[in-house]
Amino acid sequence: MTFQLHPRLQQDCIEIGSLSLSRLLLMNDSRYPWFILVPEIANITEIHQLNGIDQHRLIDESSYLGGNLARLYRAGKMNIAALGNLVPQLHLHHVVRYRSDRAWPAPVWGSGDALPYSQSEIRNILVLLRKNLTRCRFV
Repeated sequence: MTFQLHPRLQQDCIEIGSLSLSRLLLMNDSRYPWFILVPEIANITEIHQLNGIDQHRLIDESSYLGGNLARLYRAGKMNIAALGNLVPQLHLHHVVRYRSDRAWPAPVWGSGDALPYSQSEIRNILVLLRKNLTRCRFV
């Protein structure tokens, strides 16, 4: 079976690009800088289901993304999580948090309605990421 992005991720996110293992998505909620890595491997729901090499690649990509996001957005805290309660496909959320954000200190999930990005906001994010995520292949 070939990899297919879960329909909920297709619906809620904007595809940004890919790293060596994972697809990079932007959650379409402008209230938070919120990115998602999805390993492009079919039928995987948990990190422990990946082979050892891919486990390390995922952690490396997550650290790379999280470190860059923390620097670029001057994060107060990075929330990185793999829940999978609504979307069983393995994916890692990377949410830039600030003490001043709407949900602080609670999780962002279920905290009000998403506020979609404008086209100009998406363009600005892409410009920022293209300049800084040199390991990413952008769409």
